[in-house]
Amino acid sequence: MDQRNFTYMFYGLAAVWAVLAIYVLTLVSRESRLSKQLNGLERMLSEKETRKG
Repeated sequence: MDQRNFTYMFYGLAAVWAVLAIYVLTLVSRESRLSKQLNGLERMLSEKETRKG
């Protein structure tokens, strides 16, 4: 195998790992945002229940 093929393979794998890392970070960010929204909704429901009585 030519050395140039290994270079292309390395860059290809590096690009795949970079895309995968960005995707995972995006998922973590979305999960965090959804978790905050869920906590806010739970707080609103508990406040509403305590006001009712």
